[in-house]
Formats: sequence, structure tokens, C-alpha cells
Amino acid sequence: MSRGKKTVERVMQLMNQPESIRNIGIVAHIDHGKTTLSDNLLAGAGIISEDLAGKACWMDSDEEEQARGITIDASNVSMVHEYNGKEYLINMIDTPGHVDFGGDVTRAMRAVDGAVVLVDAVEGTMPQTETVLRQALKERVKPVLFINKVDRLINELQVDEMEMQIRLGKVIDKVNKLIKGMNEEMYNNGWKLDAAGGTVAFGSALYNWAISVPYMKKSGISFKEVYEHCKKGEMKELGKKSPLCEVVLDMVVSFLPNPKEAQPRRVGVIWHGDINSPEGKGMMTCDPSAPSCLMVTDISFDPHAGEVATGRLFSGKLSRGNEMYIMGTAKKVNRLQQVGIFMGPTRVEVPELYAGNIAAVTGLKDAVVGSTVSSLMDMTPFESLEHYSEPVVTVAVEAKNMKDLPKLVDVLRQVAKEDPTLRVNINEETGEHLISGMGELHLEIITGRIKRDKGVEIITSEPIVVYRETITQELTDAVEGKSPNRHNRFYFTLHPLPEHVVDMIKGHEISMNQESLERRDAMVKAGFEKDEAKSVKDIYATNILLDMTKGIQYLNETMELIIDGIHEALDGGPLADEPVQNMLIKLVDVKLHEDAIHRGPAQVIPAVRSAIKGGMLLAGDSLLEPMQKLHITVPQDHMGSATSQIQSRRGQVFDMTSEGDTITVIGKAPVAELFGFAGDVRSATEGRAMWNSEFAGFEIVPAGSAKDIVLQIRKRKGLKEELPKPADYLA
Repeated sequence: MSRGKKTVERVMQLMNQPESIRNIGIVAHIDHGKTTLSDNLLAGAGIISEDLAGKACWMDSDEEEQARGITIDASNVSMVHEYNGKEYLINMIDTPGHVDFGGDVTRAMRAVDGAVVLVDAVEGTMPQTETVLRQALKERVKPVLFINKVDRLINELQVDEMEMQIRLGKVIDKVNKLIKGMNEEMYNNGWKLDAAGGTVAFGSALYNWAISVPYMKKSGISFKEVYEHCKKGEMKELGKKSPLCEVVLDMVVSFLPNPKEAQPRRVGVIWHGDINSPEGKGMMTCDPSAPSCLMVTDISFDPHAGEVATGRLFSGKLSRGNEMYIMGTAKKVNRLQQVGIFMGPTRVEVPELYAGNIAAVTGLKDAVVGSTVSSLMDMTPFESLEHYSEPVVTVAVEAKNMKDLPKLVDVLRQVAKEDPTLRVNINEETGEHLISGMGELHLEIITGRIKRDKGVEIITSEPIVVYRETITQELTDAVEGKSPNRHNRFYFTLHPLPEHVVDMIKGHEISMNQESLERRDAMVKAGFEKDEAKSVKDIYATNILLDMTKGIQYLNETMELIIDGIHEALDGGPLADEPVQNMLIKLVDVKLHEDAIHRGPAQVIPAVRSAIKGGMLLAGDSLLEPMQKLHITVPQDHMGSATSQIQSRRGQVFDMTSEGDTITVIGKAPVAELFGFAGDVRSATEGRAMWNSEFAGFEIVPAGSAKDIVLQIRKRKGLKEELPKPADYLA
């Protein structure tokens, strides 16, 4: 422990020197070696023993992670590295690689300025490598590359020295191609990865050695020696001559930016407030004396201290007793109880924490993941965190013992707060509680933790797929919604939203957080008329409401109720009570009663809700199903088995690539058809298939299957089994 204590003292000495800080994330596809690499870096920094490095999986502190051998939660640690006689503080986040836990990567990228991207030398870049790179570049996080498992190339694939260098060059080219495709401007401005320039390292995290061109010059070790040591199995000697932690952390210190360099580039992308305001200037310069601005990127639960909020402090400083405001919570004061940093599974208290660091604080009871926390009562919030996947699989959860029901409701709320990629739907009336997650594994882990950590015995249903609804045609003849008292009438037209506009909403290029002028310009650029672009009243999920009326009395005071009615309709469409997406709603006329008592919530909300639902049925309401893109790598003689596994699940194969005697089959299939896929593909290929999947968006359910699926959903939800008609809503 004295080893850890000494590290904490050194960390605290460097916290207030932003030039000496590097905030980094370790990102990669699953099983490419992130946690093993993290272990080695920690051993090099003196936090764990060198004998344990690579075996301890110290950052995987949860027993579920250790049992499964995968990272589930992002873990933070702070360590000190000496380079050229100077000490540097490195705040590192080890992130998961499994697609089901991609939300942790998104959140980690908001907290860091640089990323070490790991790629397996044998497998090369994989789908999740591409996803994590995209997340990093979107947040303006600068990448460096570590090519891991180089020993496998030499000892398993038996490549010669020349072939090894060619293969490694191909990996670098592929990653560069991805960076250029995602952000050419950054690529041209020095983000191109270059082994000769020092932004690429090669090695084996398992055997604790690495090499880079700058370290070769420093140590005199060449690629030839690396090759010979691997051939002879002398990995330990290589680890002593060219230790991984030194090579990788030297690269991090030399080529990844400190907070003062990174924040001027990042703040404009993740925050749309006034750069010349005190908080704007403070964040651009990473100023500890400016107002405190913290972005919460994670919430965890400590049995002793309660909720712990982790996040990046962009300006100001934090200390115990500080009064902080959480934007969007009615200006309630939250008082900091403890301020600290994470050292893997343990949290260490510090007296003060300065701008440019990753903080772990208690006392922010009103914060959720993505909250903007400030010492100012009013501050423009940071851009919300946008996850690449959506929750597409649901399980129903009920308490085994009725007495645990109130506790289960509290636990579900807690779980939803800790993991924002989960959707929790608590129905107090029916007692049905639904949890929607990224996939089967995600839900398995969450329900397992409810039983293990929260002490609530639960029964879970079979997984259910989450569908969406959308319209396929325009409804240009206004649909009329009448209030129950017949004194108020609302007229809407409905239109499918073009795909490029949906992408702009998802990418926050169009949002309600923008200044109205900025939003108007973005919408004109997207193809809207100027009068439409300035009439946006609400953006909900990927649906837009425009108010196209002119000079209607009492409309302003009724608009909030109209929006509430629209939200109710969009939360569950008429076809199967599933969420609605990609719809443009235009309010074209309104007739309101002059007496406020006759146009209250009980009149306005049902009128609007029924108009939207009836209008959707007139505009060809259709069911959308979630799709997964599949990559299956198999020996050539098992190619037929792999393709038939996709095709037998209403899927399609659209590409095949071969390398040596293996072939990669790329296709996509509906999530609903993929339950049990892992076992089936293993048995069909005699256990020789390597496969992974990624979310591929929603597609319209084929006409032949649509009716059956809709009826199944309606039956499950206890809705009338006959399909609804427009007249059911527009009486």
C-alpha cells in the first residue's frame, strides 16, 4: 500500500500544473488487450507489482468482469511518469471493447484529450476499432496507436521479419485511412499516425515489451533484435530492455496534448456558449481561478459514500463544501461533500482539485450522466453525450418477493442513473418494469448486478426486441384534433424527415440547445425554407415540431401543453405503442377558447395526441426493426455455414473478404432473429468462427412479416388485438 500512497502524494503535487497533465483513454475492439496494457502501465508507475501485470486485470475490479474476462465498466486511475527528467501526471481511463458497453467509451471520450488506440497485429482493425476512433475524433480527442500482440505474428503465424513489417505497415495504413475518412482536416493537421514520427508503438502487452522509433534511437534496440527475441521466446529479456510502460507513456507525454493545448480545440465543439464569457475564457485557458465548470461523465454507487460523480473539470477548482449548481434542475444548490480522484477501484480524497483534471466527487445528488455542473447559477450546458447505439433489447423485471417491490423501484432508478445507455420504464399501475439495453449481454450483466450488488431477488422475462414507428408518406391535408369539450381544435400536417436531417439531429448540428439564429442557419443549410427554419418549437428524439401559424391569440401560453401532447403521441405510436422517430410535424392552424379554464391540460393534451396518432395512420405508419451488422471470420471450408447462419435469420450477406485461408463474411440481420446466434454459429462452424456485431440502425419491417409482428407486440402489451384505424383517434 505504501507504493500506492507514494504515488498519490506525487499525483497531488502535479495536479495544479496543467502543462504536466495528460488525460488519456485506452480504446480498442474487444480482446485486443486494453486491460492487459493498462496493468503494465500501472506496474511501470509503481501502483501494482510487475509480477501481477497482465494477470491481475487490476482495472477490472468487478467480480463479473473477472469471471467473464472482459471489461464492462470504464475505470479511472491517476499515475506519474518521468520523461526526460520531468514528472508528468497521467489520468487514464481503461474502456470496454464489447459493443454492448460502447456507452462507456462515449462518456470517457468527453473526459480525456488523447486516446491510445490498440489494434491486434493479427486481427487488424475491427468494427469496434472504427467505432471508438469515430467517437474519439468527434470529441476532438487526439489518437496515437499501439499495435499489440506482435509476438503472435512471429510465433503463431510464423511470418519472417520482412513480412512482419509489411503487416504492421498495413495496420497503420488502415487506421490512417479511417482517420482521414472521419476527419480529413484533423488528419492533415498533424493527426496522421506515423511510425517514423513516433505516434505508433508496437509490442506485446502480455509479455510487457514494446518498441517505437524514438525508443529505438534511445535504447539502440532494432526491429531485428525484437524479431530474434520473440523467435527464441526471450520475451522477459525484451521486456527489461524495452519496457512497455516506458515506451507507451513516453509516446503519450510526447505526442498527446495537455489540457491547456487541448481545451481551446475541444471546448468549441462540446460547448456552444459565449467563448468571451468568464466561463468561456476560463475553459479555453484551463484557468483554475475562473468559475468552476464540470461535465459529469459517469455516476457510480459507493456503499459508504453514496453516489460518486466522475467528470472532467474544464475550469476553476473544486474543494469540499463548494456550492455547485446543476444546469436544468431549477437552480438547486448541491454542496460537495468529498473531492477526490480514482485509483482503479479505490477513491482517494484530495483537499483541492484543479482545472484540467478528472474529478470524483460526492454530494451532487441532482446530477445525472451528462450533467453540466458549475459554481455559476446559470451557464450554457455542455453538448449532451450522443451514444452510437440505441437500446434495442428489453427484459421485463419483477421482484421475486412482493415485499421487495418498493426497493426494486429504487434500485431500477439507481441503475438508470448509473448507466444512461439503459432505458428503464417503471409502470406503477401494472407493476411491470422494463429495462432496455444494448444487447443480451448488457441486460444479463445489469440484471445480475441487481441481484448481486443491490440484494434484490428478481425474475426476468425472455428478451424482447425494441421496435420503432415512423410514417412513410406525407400527410399534406391537415388532420384535426378536437378537445373533449369541442371548444379547441388543432390542425397538423405530417412529413417523413429526410435522412440527412435525422443525421444532423443525431450529430447535434440541429438542436434545441443552439441559439435560434445558429439553429435557423443549420436548418436552411439542411434544405428547409427560411420561415420553417425559424419556427422550430421542439425537437424530441429525431422528430421536429414547427409552428407555421400566424398571430393566433393565446397560442403562446398553450404551446407547452401542445408539446406535452405531441411527446405523449411520440412515446408510443398508434400501431404498436413503440417510440416514433424521423417525423416532421407542422402545426398549421389552431382554434382556442378565449377562457383559459376551457383550454387546460385535460383539453389540449388528448386533442393533440389523438390528432398525431390518427394522422400517422393516415400517413402510412410503419414498424421499424433494429438491425445488427455482422462480421464472421471463418476458415474457407466453413464459409457456407457462416453465410447460411445469416441468411436463415432474415439476413443478407453483402460482402466477403479473404486473407490467407480465412474469409470474413459481412452481412446484416434483424436483432429479433439473432437471439441464440452465438451458440448456433459456433456449432455450425465447429467452434472455429470469430464473430462480432455492431448496431446498424432501424429498417422498415418487410410487409410479409409486419402484421404478425405488430399483432404479437399488441398482444404482449395487452392492447386490442385488431389493428387501429384513423377513425379510432379522429372521431
